Amino acid sequence: MTPIQSVLPAITPVLPEIVLSIGALLLVLYGAWRGERSSEGVNVGALILLIFTFFLVVSQTGNVTTLNGAFIADPFARVMKALILIGSAATILLSRDYFQRERIDRFEYPILIVLCTIGMLVMASANDLISLYLGLELQSLAAYVIAAFHRDDVKSTEAGLKYFVLGALSSGMLLYGASLVYGFTGTVSFPGIVTALNGPTSFGIVLGIVFVAAGVAFKLAAVPFHMWTPDVYEGSPTPVTAFFGSAPKVAAMAMTVRVFIGAFPDVTAVWQQIIVFVSIASMALGSFAAIGQRNIKRLMAYSSIGNVGYALIGLAAGSEEGVRGVVIYMVIYLAMTLGAFAVLLSLRRKDRMFETIDDLSGLSRTHPWLAFCLAAMMFSLAGIPPLAGFFAKFYVFAAAIQAGLVTLAVVGVVTSVVGAFYYLRLVKVMYFDEAKAPYERIPPGSAIVLGVSSAVVVLFFLIPAPLVAAAGDAAKSLF
Repeated sequence: MTPIQSVLPAITPVLPEIVLSIGALLLVLYGAWRGERSSEGVNVGALILLIFTFFLVVSQTGNVTTLNGAFIADPFARVMKALILIGSAATILLSRDYFQRERIDRFEYPILIVLCTIGMLVMASANDLISLYLGLELQSLAAYVIAAFHRDDVKSTEAGLKYFVLGALSSGMLLYGASLVYGFTGTVSFPGIVTALNGPTSFGIVLGIVFVAAGVAFKLAAVPFHMWTPDVYEGSPTPVTAFFGSAPKVAAMAMTVRVFIGAFPDVTAVWQQIIVFVSIASMALGSFAAIGQRNIKRLMAYSSIGNVGYALIGLAAGSEEGVRGVVIYMVIYLAMTLGAFAVLLSLRRKDRMFETIDDLSGLSRTHPWLAFCLAAMMFSLAGIPPLAGFFAKFYVFAAAIQAGLVTLAVVGVVTSVVGAFYYLRLVKVMYFDEAKAPYERIPPGSAIVLGVSSAVVVLFFLIPAPLVAAAGDAAKSLF
């Protein structure tokens, strides 16, 4: 066997990450060579790179670990990686027109998206605490820069600074929790931690799990570590907000499921209480705090907090059905979020972006297609059948009831009713308030993302079987 043949099996599972890394380096060189004239080429190159990596991911098979067990490529990782790549590619499509109009079109932006995506892919495949932390930090460092990308805007700079300071704090908490887990188990490997926790659970392990949960809760923007979300969502450029609400959310949820199901399955009683509390608090805050919001980006921030709470219901169940519900929820949440932000990025008059609820007045008469799509997203987020959002909540609620967490499911239903108020308020403004001047044409990138997202949300009930089956296979690989 030649040296190359002996290395190939080890690098095949990490081939998507390697391809993205090499591609990012090539894009940096091209951007440095061409300067500001390279913006268009780097955007196209990054988009092609993400699409090619997507096909690499979906073409993989089996359940393989490599790098001494630190990295795993299984059906769960593949599904979540595919969602992450879709979210990142959609963000680049949504960003192009916006950045050109705002005159901040720089080649560094798509490269930062690619670097952020590499970290997110590692998070989805991490099989020990060190690889998990490396992926998390790679994703976070690029995200801090993206948040402050509009450097001449005070709000954007403030958003980047807040995200950086609070993100550093959360990373420290996660690292401290990981060090406690390592200290009391003697290993950083998830399978090794499972073996070490066969006996009685010590207080040190419980404390370590608490700090790890705090660190991942920040990345999820779950209560009580949500404080950065509304300000960062509002201050960041709108395409960046769309990015933060899509791909990183999927990666953070993949990381959370991987940690608790992969490393602590035998101490479910310890972390289940934490997840239940975080889920209830997130659902409640996301439902009630958004009622008084007039800025759509802040409203979407609270909506994302609430949706994280609903997704965590599936994790709290601690079962295969629960993880299946989480995967289905994240697929549908990704479509709803990208669709909503595609509409938001299409709302402009004379080069001026509009971001308040009142700006949607009479949208159904000035732009019926946009109004219909945004109404579909809002009804879906509210969980109204037969739209996809209803099925997303149905699967996590059913898993919770099956696991005996009836109270948690009831709280989820009640907060869904409360949250429906502010979703339906947007629909009322669009269809019943006085119309304003017509909006400009929809940018091509936004039209593509909006069309695909709307199709998923509206037509999901016709062919749910492929997604449910893929989510079932992903969940089964963790048990």
